[in-house]
Amino acid sequence: MRQDNGMVHIMKAIEAMSTKHKEHIEAYDPTQGADNARRLTGLHETASIDKFSYGIAHRGCSIRIPRQCEKDNKGYFEDRRPASNCDPYTVTNRVVKTMCLGQ
Repeated sequence: MRQDNGMVHIMKAIEAMSTKHKEHIEAYDPTQGADNARRLTGLHETASIDKFSYGIAHRGCSIRIPRQCEKDNKGYFEDRRPASNCDPYTVTNRVVKTMCLGQ
């Protein structure tokens, strides 16, 4: 992702994550989504808990790609869905399963 033409890999990762939105929402919140349901309303620069979205420099979507990454055609993306009280190991496990293992 951080090498030349890394946007291809970023988009593949985002596509994989879009197919597992519900599983990610459950893993990103210790109450399986109940806490995030109050936060991810689609208002106040948050995405809706019910809909997966991504965008360039868009803070109101599930996955945000920084503008500089688009310009450089490489970099990283931000998953804006994890709750502040999430278990980072559970979140990492879910991301690796989706992006690396295809599960």
